[in-house]
Amino acid sequence: MSEHNCLFCQILDGHIPANIAYEDERVMAFHDIAPQAPIHILIIPKQHIATINDFTEEHQDLLGYMILTAQKLAQELGVAEDGYRLNFNCNRLAGQTVFHTHLHLLAGRPFSWPPG
Repeated sequence: MSEHNCLFCQILDGHIPANIAYEDERVMAFHDIAPQAPIHILIIPKQHIATINDFTEEHQDLLGYMILTAQKLAQELGVAEDGYRLNFNCNRLAGQTVFHTHLHLLAGRPFSWPPG
């Protein structure tokens, strides 16, 4: 399941603590340590997949599951009606700094478009 040098795999393995918001057999969601909004949760697959570019057709259900997990969390946190942003970053120029695919759930403040 894990890649030994991957920060998120170390969180999954319990070697690094995290403020976990949700976990099941397929994904884990935890609060970002450098939040960009009052609510900033990262949803990661338990399977190590470095970037969106590494997903295959076999993973399409997992991507949908990650998005539905974000929707569930937004509802539980009471931000679904006001609005929230979901974001995947793919590779360095897009802002990806941890190479274990993760979905950002951001909420609790107004967002502008286009993003920075």
